[in-house]
Amino acid sequence: MTSSKVRYRDIHGQMFKAARSAHSPNTHAQCVLSDITVPPCRLKFSKDSMQASTERHAHQEPLLQRLLTACFAEVDHSTLQLLRERLEWVDVAGGETLIRQGAPGDALYLSVSGRLRAYRRDEQGVQRVVREFARGQIFGEMSLLTGEPRAADVVAIRESVLVRLSKQSFEELNARNPLVFATVTQQLIRRLFGKPVSPLLERPVTLGLLPISDEVDMAAFCERLAAPLASRGRVRTVDARAMQAALQPHGASLDHEGPDLTRAVSLVLDEIEASADFVLLVGDDRPSAWTQRCTRHCDELLLVANAAHAPELHATEQHFLLNRPPHTGVAEVLVLLHGPRRAPVAQVGRWLQRRPIADHVHVRLQGEQDFERLARLQSRTAVGLVFSGGGARGFAHLGVLKALEERGIKIDCVGGTSMGAVMAALVAADQPVARVTDLARRAFALNPTSDINPLPVISLIRGRRLQRVLKDAMQELLGAHADIEELWKSYFCIATNYTRAREERLRTGPLLEALLASIAIPGALAPVVRDGDLLCDGGTLNNFPVDVIRAQRGVGVVIGVDLGSSKVRSIEFGQMPGWWQLALDKLRPRSRRRYRLPSLTAYLMNVTNLYSQSRREESRAGVDLYFNPAMSRVGMLAWHRFESIAQQGYDHAQEVLAQAPPELLNRLGAR
Repeated sequence: MTSSKVRYRDIHGQMFKAARSAHSPNTHAQCVLSDITVPPCRLKFSKDSMQASTERHAHQEPLLQRLLTACFAEVDHSTLQLLRERLEWVDVAGGETLIRQGAPGDALYLSVSGRLRAYRRDEQGVQRVVREFARGQIFGEMSLLTGEPRAADVVAIRESVLVRLSKQSFEELNARNPLVFATVTQQLIRRLFGKPVSPLLERPVTLGLLPISDEVDMAAFCERLAAPLASRGRVRTVDARAMQAALQPHGASLDHEGPDLTRAVSLVLDEIEASADFVLLVGDDRPSAWTQRCTRHCDELLLVANAAHAPELHATEQHFLLNRPPHTGVAEVLVLLHGPRRAPVAQVGRWLQRRPIADHVHVRLQGEQDFERLARLQSRTAVGLVFSGGGARGFAHLGVLKALEERGIKIDCVGGTSMGAVMAALVAADQPVARVTDLARRAFALNPTSDINPLPVISLIRGRRLQRVLKDAMQELLGAHADIEELWKSYFCIATNYTRAREERLRTGPLLEALLASIAIPGALAPVVRDGDLLCDGGTLNNFPVDVIRAQRGVGVVIGVDLGSSKVRSIEFGQMPGWWQLALDKLRPRSRRRYRLPSLTAYLMNVTNLYSQSRREESRAGVDLYFNPAMSRVGMLAWHRFESIAQQGYDHAQEVLAQAPPELLNRLGAR
């Protein structure tokens, strides 16, 4: 790796690692700017980078009115008008700090355009991303209501326009109409007690699109992305030629740099944002002033590349992304385009190693399904699916998958723990459910846990048979020993890091190694060595990782399949019997046994999941569509019951889907 590549990652790596942790519909994707005008009087501005005023350009007033109506829907018209009169406009330049952690809370803000990011410093002075604020978001209200100091820095990651309501004006409005206070309080409560969200959950409005390899047809790519986005809102596509056409009648040109041109272009783009739900800013295929503007004016940056090409840094990246000022780097998403032949194994990993991306998405040019998935991710309406662990009970996941497929529900991101991680990998390979079910049926026909260790030094089961089952299945499904990042859909699995006593979220690296680590039940299967640490079954700490899928970039709806049981079995005797009493009791028919206790194997396996079980209710609260098939009478090692377990999952899923709210099914795209 060259020094420039190392520097690129060092500058932005920490930021993007942290980041990983009212819109009207329209049916047209507009690609021209003939209706955009730039009056000459708008070409001069104050030199101050951040200023407050009560005046604003005509196109921003209707947008602000729509945002206020959406945020304060229950407030009467007269009070809303008074609120509008008390608001001050604020312009913030990219990289500028609007709020500082520890400062007094003297105002709340509503974002009208642009994007801001909140950073919080811990006691050690380490700064991490808390969340981002997009158009229509209120922030700063907590300090205003509680009187406590600001809890985080808020920095504009690009040019942003906001309105500010001072504390004095807020108190006066509250005295006139307590609904203002109630509305702001509700917003705060939703943020504190609502479903956990990703720091990057807020939907971006303006997307920068940059080609970073040869043989990328950006015009065709934008057209195919705009089509599914148009079903979610108004789309405007802006390239250098369209911008030039908008500026030409007023004597401005992209070829003549200067502060007047910068402000003119910003105003045009700001006006476009005010009338659109999605703006696609298309950069040139080479470094240019327009391309640089695209990198500075977007909420999120899509780096579009031909996956089969050499993954070197493009000239555009070297010129405009290496040395950006602190806090001005928006999230970068790598979009890898695939032709009829898939890129070589490990090629994807090389693309990722050279740039500090927040996420990557595979797009196959044959068909439209991957463009639709990309549109769902960018509009923050993607469907995430999470599977819990449970040994052989995991076959029920396949039954649920079949029911989801029959209803036309598309899965965009998937993850799981232990056996749930295995089944999630089958989903991430993006094959029909019938094929993955047949593959699993054949793979697990041979009892994968029957090779008992003759000398159980660290595990009761040798695990070689299970390793062969997983290796052969992944080889047949993917055609190679792939890494996680090569799966068609976004995937993760959970393991427990025994060495460091923490949860390990595996998103990259060899897929087989990750699966073996996630499924390595302590005492039953040997742990896996990875980067000098011992990894074992993820069910020890997070058997149902809803929090992880909920934090995935782009996920708006979460489906969860939980194989845990809520049934509590009471013990009907006063003290534990001796070993000889238990042995005699085992000789009795099952219906006449006195001591109903778990077997030694079940006891050892289940006790490792007790912490995860204590988190079940918390996890369930983060799920939009919840499946919990009854598995209490199914053993974790009942590999011979494949058909009946899968059928149980299918029957349960049919019942849940039949009772699901129509609104939720509509969000899932169900038929």
